[in-house]
Amino acid sequence: MSLPGLRGTDHIGITVPDLDKAIRFFVDVLGCEPFYELGPFQSDDDWMATHLNVHPRTVMRRLKFLRCGNGSNFELFEYEAPDQRREPPRNSDVGGHHIALYVDDIGAAVAYLRGHGIRILGEPTVRTAGPSAGQTWVYFLAPWGMQFELVSFPGGKGYEADTDRRLWHPARPETMQPS
Repeated sequence: MSLPGLRGTDHIGITVPDLDKAIRFFVDVLGCEPFYELGPFQSDDDWMATHLNVHPRTVMRRLKFLRCGNGSNFELFEYEAPDQRREPPRNSDVGGHHIALYVDDIGAAVAYLRGHGIRILGEPTVRTAGPSAGQTWVYFLAPWGMQFELVSFPGGKGYEADTDRRLWHPARPETMQPS
């Protein structure tokens, strides 16, 4: 059984400290395409708490939708709230997360990011055994500290030898689920 009508992920929402700076990072560094913007929005009643699980006096200053290659869209938010936390969670924190971007050439992508002053966390890790064999990955940080990952596995992953099922892959249309 699954969620009726589920087709896939439409967008990923990300709260950023400065929308203009985040848009520049997503567009000028990552190469995303900007689309439309909305805002501001606030409510004098409990609408924000009821519908978004945030402080009732939260102000959503602006939001911007972007498309980044093949995959989910991004919805960037700039909020102001009386109880707002300003530090991004680590992967080990509850609610911690990262966004993994598939690239064809991880070495070229790392060099590109370094050329743009982006902090790379260590050197790329190469998996040679197990279900992720064939995969290379490395984390990097957005200018505001959010975690991203570059990942590449042009020859596939080790798990593929044991099943005809495939995880979705942005460069392989055959991994699309049937409608």
